Amino acid sequence: MAEDNQTPVFQIQRLYLKDLSLEQPNSPQILLEQAQPAVDINLAVGAEPIADGVFEVTVTATVTTKVNDKVLFLVEAKQAGIFEIRNLPQDQLQPIIGIACPGIVYPYLRAIVSDVCTRAGFPPIVLSEVNFQAMYESQQRSGSPNGGVSPSGIITSA
Repeated sequence: MAEDNQTPVFQIQRLYLKDLSLEQPNSPQILLEQAQPAVDINLAVGAEPIADGVFEVTVTATVTTKVNDKVLFLVEAKQAGIFEIRNLPQDQLQPIIGIACPGIVYPYLRAIVSDVCTRAGFPPIVLSEVNFQAMYESQQRSGSPNGGVSPSGIITSA
């Protein structure tokens, strides 16, 4: 029985849309502009423990589209997942939370962003694939305290 308690566990408990916002602050006038819009996309990954061996991992995309320095539309979406991760050494836990979990959550975020843009009357914004391993390794090498890891040991980024 004691052996069962040491078996590594990785389970997806739930995937869900945590936050979604769409703004068109300069509509309808800006919709008459004929210039090509500029698109800026920012991604952030966050994670926090919510119970013993249970973590919430979020991936947030902020898409800002401008025409002539005026915002055409802004979409911010935060997709989250609750993951049960138990009986792993600390050196294996961090990569799971920082690479594997965001990789599971991200495709749902991509679909949400594309769908919201389309429903708002714009061409879909298709977020490109993300190498979460490279993002994680970059955070580990960053000059921030604790190597980009929060005091709880969970990876965070802005």
